[in-house]
Amino acid sequence: KAPKRPARPRGCGERPEELLEQLYGRLAAGMLSAFHHTLQPEPPGRQQHNASCPAGARPAGDKRLRLPVNMRSASPWAYRISYDPTRYPKYIPEAYCLCKGCLMGIFGEENFHFRSTPVYMPTVILRRTSSCAGGRYVYTEDYVTIPVGCTCVPEPEKEAESVNSSIDKQEMKLLVNQNKPSSE
Repeated sequence: KAPKRPARPRGCGERPEELLEQLYGRLAAGMLSAFHHTLQPEPPGRQQHNASCPAGARPAGDKRLRLPVNMRSASPWAYRISYDPTRYPKYIPEAYCLCKGCLMGIFGEENFHFRSTPVYMPTVILRRTSSCAGGRYVYTEDYVTIPVGCTCVPEPEKEAESVNSSIDKQEMKLLVNQNKPSSE
């Protein structure tokens, strides 16, 4: 009689890519290819927002230069690839703002009365769990927000932060109505 071999501990294996895409749906199909022309590495030292800011680099109305919309924006952005081996899709492009302020001048000068801020979009991903079923990892739906671009927002004024705006609006309406000439 041959001795029994000890059972080999079996770990969880990855699900086939085709199955993950089917589970995920067609939402991710072509996601990276849609952004491939604008993908750039993140600037060195993430705090150096202005390292790649194209302030003053373009004359307004120059039709010969057809840059992608993310570089023509008053709040330009680029993309970096976020990688997470425990999610599907593993690679997701994420936008990051190139400037601290917004390019509002006639020659694209940076205006610090406005600030560039990311715009987020909620999206669904599949998250790998530690559970195993049929020798394969189990995935669950997860919802995340992803930065998809940047926009300009006014810098809050110091006075506006300390005032109750609803009361001030009422007072302003009264003042305006008192100063209006009556049209009788």
